[in-house]
Amino acid sequence: MQLFFQENISGNHVELDPEESKHLVRVLRKSPGDLVQVTDGRGGLFTCKIDDLSAKKTRLSVLEVERRPEDRHFIHLAIAPTKNQDRMEWMLEKITEIGFHEITFLITERTEKAYLKQERLEKKIVSACKQSLKTYKPNLNGPKDFEHFVNDTDFGDFEKFVAHSDTAQPQHLMELATTGTAYLVLVGPEGDFSPSELALAREKNFRTCSLGHSRLRTETAGLLAVHTLSLLNL
Repeated sequence: MQLFFQENISGNHVELDPEESKHLVRVLRKSPGDLVQVTDGRGGLFTCKIDDLSAKKTRLSVLEVERRPEDRHFIHLAIAPTKNQDRMEWMLEKITEIGFHEITFLITERTEKAYLKQERLEKKIVSACKQSLKTYKPNLNGPKDFEHFVNDTDFGDFEKFVAHSDTAQPQHLMELATTGTAYLVLVGPEGDFSPSELALAREKNFRTCSLGHSRLRTETAGLLAVHTLSLLNL
């Protein structure tokens, strides 16, 4: 069954916004009386009947509500954005399908100028949630300065890692992380983090980890970090 997205659902009725309504009417060609499923992005799965529909607004009656449990683990990816937003959009789509929980874009010493369109990125996440039948929408944070971010005291209970490729070949993320906990993984820009940034991360108890023997593009490293932690928690 096709999954639709609508935030802040309450009561026995749901009104889909114009974008979702247009897809329902013109692409899927649904009719009154048909059943659809809607998620609020917070774990709620609502089975609904179409009462009235148009390309601008669709009204649904809620027939059944299911609350999906949250994951036992939590993956927060903090990554330096690439200059080309298309590469970040591709990564966001794929890691949403795989399963992650939060992303923060880091402004580092070597970050190229990136013009992130937050609204477009949000739409990519929502679209991927619907495609992969996810009922929890990951959190998307705006860009943050690297130094301020790693000094944040809100990550005390997280296992903290900084992905870094060097000749010392540190242990792989899969070997260092434990199951069923919260993770924060830092992924640097092209050219990696600067020596001073790596030193600060280690000072703040981030453990250096490897993502394999190959030199990876930024978006590939982000994807691999999320995939590794997801596999660990299957």
